[in-house]
Amino acid sequence: MISRLLVAAAAVVIAVSSAPAQTGRAAVDAVLSGAVTRGEVPGVVAIAATRRDVIYQGAFGVADLPSRRPLQTDSIFRIASMTKPVTSVALMQLVEAGRLRLDDPASKYLPELADVKVFERYDARTGAYTVRPATKAITVRHVLTHTAGFGYGFTSPIVRDFKPRDGEQYAAGPLLFEPGEQWLYGSGSTWAGRLVETLSGQSLEAYYRERIFTPLGMRDTFYNIPEDRRGRVVTVHRRETDGTLSVNQTQPPFTIARPIGDGGLSSTAADYARFLQMLLNGGALGGARVLSSETVALMGQNHIGSLTMPDLKSAIPAQSNDFAFGPGDKFGLGFHITGVQQPGRRSAGGLMWGGINNTYFWVDPARGVAGAILMQFLPFADPRALALLEAFEREVYRLAGS
Repeated sequence: MISRLLVAAAAVVIAVSSAPAQTGRAAVDAVLSGAVTRGEVPGVVAIAATRRDVIYQGAFGVADLPSRRPLQTDSIFRIASMTKPVTSVALMQLVEAGRLRLDDPASKYLPELADVKVFERYDARTGAYTVRPATKAITVRHVLTHTAGFGYGFTSPIVRDFKPRDGEQYAAGPLLFEPGEQWLYGSGSTWAGRLVETLSGQSLEAYYRERIFTPLGMRDTFYNIPEDRRGRVVTVHRRETDGTLSVNQTQPPFTIARPIGDGGLSSTAADYARFLQMLLNGGALGGARVLSSETVALMGQNHIGSLTMPDLKSAIPAQSNDFAFGPGDKFGLGFHITGVQQPGRRSAGGLMWGGINNTYFWVDPARGVAGAILMQFLPFADPRALALLEAFEREVYRLAGS
């Protein structure tokens, strides 16, 4: 999920002790703290890294508006759909191990995805509908690229409003289109997560801990947040229609009975930066290898061919604003791929994604820099949050270039 504003940043390794670097860090501080001072965001934690080093880290504002509890660099954020790239890495580990192939029918491993139906007609006024059998199978590649035919309630009015008739049950779908024929942001990563569980014989929490989090030193990333860390969790806020900020009425739970692959993780900026550095380094970090360099390169390639990523009008404005994509943008195996470089920002071919609470990241393999900016409020694609992301990226570029 990402806006046309979300495209960029570039960098080279710099000397930490240099005066220009110190000046550059102050400029990044000013951008982030300024947004808090002006009341544009409740708080923000941001981080930027090269393949070897963290070149910037800062925290500004509050983790909770009523208590004014200050944000810290180790504050824990609900990163929502930034879970999806973790799920994609996990599934590609199993592809590497020969447990499945990208063009296998997903129903080979998940019977629920066999004999799925596709909407033939849906009447938005009455809710009446007809469905027909899908003529194409959902593949593993489809669930990783948002081309399987699934949507979300905020990306599709049909998904938002659909109610099955009495006696009808759909384990999956009905699909909004034939697999492989369109791109639409949806719940494919849920099924990618179920593939990981089925083939590994482990829960997602256990598998990710063993195969990703522990090797990468991600000690503060969880589906189920331990009691001794809950005091560091950031409250989810909301931008009201009058522009003011308040606490969101519903807060995510600290524990999840059954984790899913498309959301639910909580993490810190530093932890997620280690995940991004692993991608910058072709699947390895600190002596631990979680993917081969060939697989990481494959994940960053266009896997939707000539399909386009259309602008999306939000079907649930309380959850998300409208969002759009840039010219030539494509999708890889779990990542949005930047189509065209913009001056002063990320390279063409850079990878990115975000979470619904206005958390965002980018990975720029061409220039060897990655960054993440974590806020915690709804709705997604908030214009002020996106403007802050853009300003942060530009200052990271200047800092790295100094």
